[in-house]
This record gives sequence, C-alpha cells and structure tokens, in this order.
Amino acid sequence: MAFAASLTELQEEASCPLCLDYLRDPVTLDCGHNFCYSCIDRQWEDLEDIFPCPVCLHHCPDRNFRKNHQLCHLTDVVKQIPIRRTKWKLQKADFLCETHSEVLDLFCEEDLELLCPKCRVSSDHQDHLLIPTEEALISQRKKLKRYMKVLKKRIEDAEVTHIMQHSNMLEVKEKMENWKMELQPEFEGIKYFLNKEQVSINTSLLLEEKDMEKKLNKQKLQVTKYISTLKNLLSEITKTFLQTDMDLLKRVRNLHDEYGKLSAPGICPHEFRKESCTLPPHYFGLQNMISKFQVDLALDPKTAHPSLTVSEDRRSVKLGTSIPSLLDNPGKHIAYPAVLSCQSFEGGRHFWQVEIRGPGQWAIGVCTESMFRNHLIFPTPQTSIWSFQYCGAISNTQELQILRLGMFLDYELGEYSVYDLSDRACIYKYTTVFTEKLTPFFAIRHSSKRLSINLTTEE
Repeated sequence: MAFAASLTELQEEASCPLCLDYLRDPVTLDCGHNFCYSCIDRQWEDLEDIFPCPVCLHHCPDRNFRKNHQLCHLTDVVKQIPIRRTKWKLQKADFLCETHSEVLDLFCEEDLELLCPKCRVSSDHQDHLLIPTEEALISQRKKLKRYMKVLKKRIEDAEVTHIMQHSNMLEVKEKMENWKMELQPEFEGIKYFLNKEQVSINTSLLLEEKDMEKKLNKQKLQVTKYISTLKNLLSEITKTFLQTDMDLLKRVRNLHDEYGKLSAPGICPHEFRKESCTLPPHYFGLQNMISKFQVDLALDPKTAHPSLTVSEDRRSVKLGTSIPSLLDNPGKHIAYPAVLSCQSFEGGRHFWQVEIRGPGQWAIGVCTESMFRNHLIFPTPQTSIWSFQYCGAISNTQELQILRLGMFLDYELGEYSVYDLSDRACIYKYTTVFTEKLTPFFAIRHSSKRLSINLTTEE
C-alpha cells in the first residue's frame, strides 16, 4: 500500500494542475509550482497586470517562465508507469449529486447549476438547456474573461469620476470665493446698510459651500466604495477563474449575481445658488440694480444738436466735423451739443450704462423736456440742479481711457445716482421730489471733438 501511495503521489507531482495530464514542456513559476507551458500561457492569455499562480495565487511580476528540464526528464520516466484512472475522472468523482449520488457531469445554462444525469428528468430542469461540464467550463471561462475586461473598464471610469468630483469641489469653492469678491465692493460702498447683510450672506454661502462639500464628500465615499466593490469582485472572479473546473462551476452563479447587481453612483450636481444682498429700496446692491432694472436706451436723433452725429444704431454720439450756425432758426435747437434718449420715465426704477471714450468734457443726467429746451449754457456742477446731471472731463493724456458709468433712477424715492462700474462705487447722488416726466440726456462740449458717448448693456 505504501508503495502504491508513493507511486500515485509521484504521478501527481508529474501532472499539470490545469490540464490534469502529464506535464508537457514544463515551466516553473516564482512560487515553485509547475505547469505545462501551453496551459499557463493560455491561462494568462487575457491578463495584463495580474499574473497569479493558479494553485497558490502568488503574484508573478511578468510572463517570463523558467523551463524545468529536470522535471521534463522525470515526467518522461513517470509516463512509463501505468495508471488506471485519469485525474479528471478522479476529480469528477469527488463531486457527487447530493440527491442521486451520481457524478455531476451536466451543467444547466439557465440556472447555472451542476447536475447529474438523473437531474435531467426533474421538473426544475426539464425545459432547460443542459450541456456537458467540459463545454460549460469553456463557456463560463469566456464569460468570466469578459467580466474581467468590463470590470477593469469600470474601475478606470470610476477613478476618472473620482477625479472629476474632486475637481468639481474645487470649482465650487472657487466660484464661491469669486462671488464673495464681487459683492465686497458693494459692502464697502454702503457699510451701514450692508454690515448685517454681509454677515448673513457670507454665512449663507458658507453653509451652502459646506452643504455642497458634504454632498461631494458623500459622493466621494460612494465612488470610493464602488471602486472597492469593483476591485473585490474582480479579485473574486480572477480567483474563481483560476480555480479547478468543478469549483469554478459551483461558484459561478454567485459571481453572475454580484456582477448583475453592480450599479455605478451618479455624479453629484455642483451648481450653486448665487446669494445677493437685499437692501432697503434706496440702497439696492449694484448687481441687483443691473439685473433687475437695466433698460436698453436708444438716442433720439430728432432732439440732437446739429453739431452732434448720432450713429445709425442710435447707441453712440460724438461731435461732427463742423459746427453749424444756429442763427437761421434759433428756436429749433438747444444752444449746446446735447441729445435726449427715446425713452422717458414717469415712475419706477431704471438703470442704464454709458461708455465715455477719448479726451474732452461731457455731461450726462436726466431732465424734463422744458429744462432741456430752455437752458442756454452747457451743464456744469454749478448748474446741476436743473438737470440732475453728472459732469466730468478726460484730459488729453488719457486719450485711450474708457470710463464706464452706470446711472440709477428711483423715481418714487426721488433719487438719481451715478456709479463708476470699474470699482462698483457710487460717485454721485442727487435727491429731490420728482413730479414731471424725466428723460436721460447726454452732452459733449464743443471743444471735445475726439470724445464719444456710447450706450451699453453689459453686466
């Protein structure tokens, strides 16, 4: 008996763990286990970065095999020893049907179960496709290979999503900071009214940022967990793929179920709600005034002084090449270069913008039609009460400078304000009681031939 047992052990040592036949062209892995060259090469055919030993799962760094010439000679000697049963039959004999005690040599493709010949006639599998285990083994290994490829791709996609989530979180923080910076000049300009509002808005933005960060961190954990699940499933499938045939077929059903339940987490939206200051009616934030009250003005060429040239789109005005005489018809035109807009206001709140280009003197404001017609001199700060206007000048050394101004009219409050849009500061304010229809006007001094006034609607 001892001799027979030793003989059987010797024959097993000369056999390949994969094909269960005598070793052909044997190679030895780093872990010391031996395989047929063709068997291990086929086993690792679709693997790229994971090369585990099919017996002990030891990770081999590459596919370089060491040929074992001594084992090859030993195998040739062992082949001369007769053997009654093949390892495949012995292995199958170890797996018997629990119900009928017969060898499990059939596989149900629908239920993914091992069956014996008597199970074929059972009511549970009568209409199912049953195939020999040898065919099932080939089919299931192919499916597991496809799963491995898909899982690797899903891991790559999930890692990209993970990076995108981190980038989105940084983008949200940057947008929050930028929006705080845009609001800051308004806080500086009207400190008394904005002190409490600034604290409220910053707190709200901080809470929103923390809420968004919390959501993104939660999503980050979900993606991390999803990547871990994918990797674990890939590892399980890889291990199962490399197991003996009958073990693989017994475990493949659970792997199919786990693979089918995979669901990638969605991407958390990173849109944020812009906060804006809510002030008393006479101190609206500049951004609010632009977005809520901006009007699209156009110049009225019929009201323009003859020395002015109004553009075809009626959105800019400048001095013409010559100054016509007013002596022929002194009552038809006003006495200085100015023009009204087509729009007039008898109530409400209105915001409009102008660009002033080139050197020279100018005046902008609102007035009644009678004031516009009857005033005989160019508007100046000393005469501003008639027209509620703001005057200014750009020197010849500032020829390339562009001055962007915003005008806000609150008719019911009786307030007219001018803002420098470059630093978002209020530079002029006039308060009174408005009782007549008001019209925006624009004036250029005769000596300012290189100056132009342009209407804009940029936010």
